[in-house]
Amino acid sequence: MNPASELGSFLMSRRARVAPEEAGLPVVGRRRVAGLRREEVAELAGVSLVYYTRLEQGRAHHPSDAVLGALARALRLDTAERAHLYDLVRRPRVRGVSGPAPAGGAAPAGGRPVRDGLRRLLAAVGAVPAYVLSPAMDVLDANDLARALVGLPAPVPGGLPNLARHVFLEADARALYPHWEEVARQTVGFLRFSAGRRPDDPGPAGIVAELCRHSAEFRSLWAAQEVAEKSYGTKGFRHPVVGCFDLAYETLALPGDAGHSLVVFTPPDARADEALRLLGSWAAPAPGVTGAGSRTRGFDRGIHD
Repeated sequence: MNPASELGSFLMSRRARVAPEEAGLPVVGRRRVAGLRREEVAELAGVSLVYYTRLEQGRAHHPSDAVLGALARALRLDTAERAHLYDLVRRPRVRGVSGPAPAGGAAPAGGRPVRDGLRRLLAAVGAVPAYVLSPAMDVLDANDLARALVGLPAPVPGGLPNLARHVFLEADARALYPHWEEVARQTVGFLRFSAGRRPDDPGPAGIVAELCRHSAEFRSLWAAQEVAEKSYGTKGFRHPVVGCFDLAYETLALPGDAGHSLVVFTPPDARADEALRLLGSWAAPAPGVTGAGSRTRGFDRGIHD
């Protein structure tokens, strides 16, 4: 992604969604554009129209923190959008990421993609679904209950299962998520946030390029410039074995693990608790099978092969 064009597209999309009355501006006569005009954003942010225009056109470099803060306030950006704005301007390099990687999320060379300690942690929290994600939404490892919950996202040859690919390219996902449109929108928002946060990581760019090629719905959502960090929330499921229920999730950053995150689901009510207990019984290994608790149904192909 080109940083200058991404910044301009993001600014234009954000001003298009802010109504003048929301910003405390008078509405006089007929307006030809949705949301705020460039001159209105410039006035609200306390910068010249010429300078703001140069920002949208990708011709202004290194705006100050004061200018970015003023733009964030003028455009009414939320926390994730504000962070994304700074990422697009600062473009921080990512330590430990260098050279091209296979598109679509291939496993890194030289052994398992996650530490043994994380694998043990996944097994230890086996009473609830949990998995480790890369910045590109590759499933690096998962416990049994997570596999039973989500199913079998298909990995690319020689690569890893990817939840973004699962949402947009696998028919089972539309049946699994009763609110598929919201899941799809959040998935795109997270990928945009991740790509902006880690510009030198080829993983997010690779999965974005793949989904743009194969999914018109993804292309449409990507063009909307939505940004979402997905730190926590609730997700609905319509599981073919245990029925409909909601789960709360928390996303925990794993410092020192190349941008990996641990996602843990917990039951917010009795229905969800019952569903997870039934799902755990269904996913239990056959008698006599032992191991770390992360090698039964689902997510196996591409993770441990």
